[in-house]
Amino acid sequence: MNKSLSAQDTKRYSLLIWKLLIGGIALFAIFISMIGLGLFGALPSFRDIEHPKSNQASEIIAEDGRPLGTYFVQNRSNVTYKDISENVINGLIATEDTRFKEHSGIDFKRTFSIIGYNLIGKKQGASTITQQLAKNLFPRESNLNFFSLVLTKFKEWIVAVKLERNYTKEEIITMYLNTVDFGNQAYGIKSAARVYFNTTPDKLTLTQAATLVGMQKGITMYSPTRHPERSRDRRNTVMALMVKSELLTQQEFDEQKDKPLNLHFNAATVNDGIAPYFRSVLKNDIKTIFQEQSITKPDGTPYDLDRDGLKIYTTLNYDMQVYAEEAQKEYMKVLQAQFIASWKGRNPFKDKTLQIEQGIKRSDRYKSLKLEGKSDEEITSDFNTKTEMTIFTWKGNIDTVMKPIDSVRYYKMLLRNAMMTMDPTNGHVKAWVGGINYEHFKYDQVKMGTRQVGSTAKPFTYAVAIENGYSPCYTVPNVPVTIEGYGDPWTPRNSGKPLPGNITLQKALAYSQNFVTAYLMKQVGPVAVSTLATKMGIPNVPAFPSICLGTFDSSVFNMVGAYGAFANKGTYTKPIYLLRIEDKNGVVLFSQKEIPKPIMSEEVAYVMTRMLKGVVTNGTGSRLNYKYKVNAPIGAKTGTTQNNSDGWFMAITPQLVTGIWTGCEDRAFHFISTNQGEGANTALPIFAGFIKRVYANPALRISHADFEAPKSGVSITFDCNQYQQQEEGTTELDEKLGF
Repeated sequence: MNKSLSAQDTKRYSLLIWKLLIGGIALFAIFISMIGLGLFGALPSFRDIEHPKSNQASEIIAEDGRPLGTYFVQNRSNVTYKDISENVINGLIATEDTRFKEHSGIDFKRTFSIIGYNLIGKKQGASTITQQLAKNLFPRESNLNFFSLVLTKFKEWIVAVKLERNYTKEEIITMYLNTVDFGNQAYGIKSAARVYFNTTPDKLTLTQAATLVGMQKGITMYSPTRHPERSRDRRNTVMALMVKSELLTQQEFDEQKDKPLNLHFNAATVNDGIAPYFRSVLKNDIKTIFQEQSITKPDGTPYDLDRDGLKIYTTLNYDMQVYAEEAQKEYMKVLQAQFIASWKGRNPFKDKTLQIEQGIKRSDRYKSLKLEGKSDEEITSDFNTKTEMTIFTWKGNIDTVMKPIDSVRYYKMLLRNAMMTMDPTNGHVKAWVGGINYEHFKYDQVKMGTRQVGSTAKPFTYAVAIENGYSPCYTVPNVPVTIEGYGDPWTPRNSGKPLPGNITLQKALAYSQNFVTAYLMKQVGPVAVSTLATKMGIPNVPAFPSICLGTFDSSVFNMVGAYGAFANKGTYTKPIYLLRIEDKNGVVLFSQKEIPKPIMSEEVAYVMTRMLKGVVTNGTGSRLNYKYKVNAPIGAKTGTTQNNSDGWFMAITPQLVTGIWTGCEDRAFHFISTNQGEGANTALPIFAGFIKRVYANPALRISHADFEAPKSGVSITFDCNQYQQQEEGTTELDEKLGF
């Protein structure tokens, strides 16, 4: 028979239980305090919480604020609360933390409920959104033992409380959404919205938001790309939980639950976005700037463009960049077909053994085999053995089986192209297309590459002549000219059949006549022309007579800058494309402005714009009018180099200067006929496609206005009827005076 406890025993046991309970609470409080004091390992400081060491992509931003792309290790870009759709916020709260707005970081009520569920075999997570944020900001190590795991959990609790004390609920949920991994190199809600739905976080629909929120239960298990059906079911579960939390009506749920996922998936890579060549050049420039100007973080460590979340503000115009890329793609498909057809029945590789060998040695495959220690014989065998390859075509990448040496030949016959557009009034670069496909051909041909410029150099000689008193209406016999005194005597040939008789300088430039250009070079001398070209931003132009025909090399970048002086009333402004760099907190690390330099009189520049307009109205650039129906005041100059290896088109308007180059990677491969290989056929059509798109967009505010004449007037006669009358009057006076 059990003896009942006496009142004294009951009191003693109750006291013992209370002592144990209070002692346990006290020990727990001491334990938590010790953790808070860092006795079991350092806790993140408030500064660490404010500036977590998460990899954040640096954004390259166009002039209108739209992102051009990112530099990243993890494709993470932050947004503010106002930039996040309410659908995302509501879906996240309903799914992850229904009492988010009520608790102070740790939801003890939910914690004890979850413990009960787990004890009966229904596993559920007890972490609040704030705790999950703490975990995301300061990831735990893997393979922890039980004690370390418990310790880490308590540390997360303390960090969660710190977060709640120092941030608003809006800031916490925003930080959480900025740190979450959504798979497929999408870190944060901004990247996820773009990668999965090609949109921005503020425009995510209910179903899109629910899909992304649903992934947080398992980014692989509920991936919409790998398991679309499972992802759709999970999406509907999220919306059902929103109904349960009264954040969505039953009617709205019923309307949305049967909708497909409607993904617009674009995998995140460093090549994402527009202007990949530009972004590559820009990245190297920024690294150089930081190094040369000793721009570092407050702790003295260097900035990492792939991890430090910098904001890089550029001059590029988003729409113009898109138009430039579209115009290139549109016409290069056509031109490539022309090029291949022009070689039909001929062997383009005849006597090109050396070029093919050079192509092999420049290839990544050759370099890789060399690093593996392969002999020349083994490498030759490898290049002559068929293997699986992915090659670029204008119809898209093609997976095929071919000999690597055949791929070298294939790419030797592939035309390349580059283009840049600039505002001549301030030097701001508006569009930059450095090649035909950055994935396959990473070498930038706008600034890094140089090619022979051909007849696009002629305006430099004409400008010196105009400055020395020549009128565009001055008449010159269009016959061969020999220039001596600079090494061997130099007598240029004309490209094609020369125009007969005496012709004006205006007509000679319009039809790109070599003999007249050489005549002017003989009058003004190569030193003056070389000096002007240097002032116009083109380095390394030797003082030899042949430079009047463009025998020197230059980049598209420098040629556009040079032509900008004609359009900008004689003032040269070096092209700039980087305006400023800010850190992730908005602190300006670097900024720059254009530096204009007057290099010729406004009068000479204006006369040159009129002469260049003549190239379009009645010269080698006239197909811009009659074929492509671009009827606006545009000055231009075509250029074609020896053997049709390079085709150029330079175009100026009062608001835009554009340079375009087309040719094969290797000058030994080229069009057979000048009719097809001239700049008017290889480069001009791309400008036509570009400028027509620009003019069609009124938001760009690119007008059809003509070049302004100098307010002080023009003393140089460019009206040839008036010039002829003046010349006749001078002749009569000479006769009367007996000269």
